[in-house]
Amino acid sequence: MNTMKNTEQFILPEMNRERNRSRRNTAADCSRFVMPAEAKNLGSGKKYYIRTYGCQANVRDGETMAGMLEQMGFTFTDSVEEADVLIFNTCAVRQAAEDRVFGEIGSLKSVKARHPEQVICLCGCMAQEEVVVEKIIRSYPQVDLVFGTHNLWNMPKLLARVMNKKERTIEVISEEGDLIEEMPVRRSTSSKGYVHIMYGCDKFCTYCIVPYTRGRERSRRQSDIIEEIRQLKAQGTKEAVLLGQNVNAYGKDLAMEDGFTSLLENCAKTGIERIRFYTSHPRDYSVTTIDAMKKYPNIMKSLHLPVQSGSDEILKRMNRGYTSGSYRDLYDEMRSRIPEITFTTDLIVGFPGETDAQFEETLDLVDYCQFDMAYAFVYSPRSGTPAARMEDDIPLAVKKERLQILNDRLSEIANRKNSLYLGRTLKVLCEGPSKKNENVYSGYSEENKLVNFTGPDGLKDQIVEVEITGTHSFSLDGKAL
Repeated sequence: MNTMKNTEQFILPEMNRERNRSRRNTAADCSRFVMPAEAKNLGSGKKYYIRTYGCQANVRDGETMAGMLEQMGFTFTDSVEEADVLIFNTCAVRQAAEDRVFGEIGSLKSVKARHPEQVICLCGCMAQEEVVVEKIIRSYPQVDLVFGTHNLWNMPKLLARVMNKKERTIEVISEEGDLIEEMPVRRSTSSKGYVHIMYGCDKFCTYCIVPYTRGRERSRRQSDIIEEIRQLKAQGTKEAVLLGQNVNAYGKDLAMEDGFTSLLENCAKTGIERIRFYTSHPRDYSVTTIDAMKKYPNIMKSLHLPVQSGSDEILKRMNRGYTSGSYRDLYDEMRSRIPEITFTTDLIVGFPGETDAQFEETLDLVDYCQFDMAYAFVYSPRSGTPAARMEDDIPLAVKKERLQILNDRLSEIANRKNSLYLGRTLKVLCEGPSKKNENVYSGYSEENKLVNFTGPDGLKDQIVEVEITGTHSFSLDGKAL
């Protein structure tokens, strides 16, 4: 049974406040992290477990939470049963992700019964949704702590309240608040480091919940970002991955002229061996960024540029702010300036009202751009977004059929493009053993191709020249030279 006392402290999310907040035109205040006194040594002799769902931004948040927990004295365990603190770091982009989380925490009732002192926490994007928090309060009493994306930095204080006072605590604030720097971190990989450059998004695409769960755009100071990359380089990390919901908007709130390109160039000048960035928005992309990618060898010539649909009418209803024609023009511009560039994208099928003809327009765009890879999904309505109020008039069977057709087309293109790498030598950042075969290494090439390869011991975290000996739709095989 749950040993929490019959006391609760609730601060609940209000998505309407996010929806109605005006665009930020001044920089967010910045302060430095300080571990609260009541949290110091809280984890002495105790273990923690974090399960992260979703994007790289969530992974980076998980690294911060792990860093804070270890500064509090906790040690990591990969066992749910052994953990004194269980944290579910969640994603809200698609309903399937939320369903998985509810299934996981639902299964923990029996674990909680065996370990009543165990603290179960839910955080991340799901925690910023009113319907989720209401469901947790109503149906998941085993969850002791809920906090959102805007107050992740306050996790030690909240956890101390739960553990010391036995108070079930829900604190999900809807104001973004300050940017908190110098938070501790436990990196999940030693070969590359995720670096937040900004938070939130101002685009408000009609299907997307990110502006509600992550807030408005707030850029970190460039000096703090550069210092983080220098620290990664000093630690021997080979690759920095710059993260933001829309990296191209970096610096707008700091009154910077062409902020993202300026940041990208200064990151390259640190001398770290590789730089990547996610995610770009076609609406904000600048030719100066293309030129920076071309100028600096350590900026990888690969780009993730979500298009979502090839239909102008669907793009308009999505509030994407560009047409399929302007996307093709941008694609052509990139190709003309950097012929070797590799492209990946995101695609949604079955958006409300999508006709067969409009779906065919998406296939036409795919044929034109010949993406190296794409993440394709059936449209998933998110509560509180404008698209969720549109009539979802396409049968699920039709959506699944379209997704299969699209995935088949994407796989065919990817297989054909990857076959061109047979016999070539690629520079691969070795991340360690493959998840499927511990006798094979795995890593990504400069072109962002997943490469599984054989080689001698000691290649982890090194950039290795690999001869490609086999190709598949979404990976390559090889041997280290």
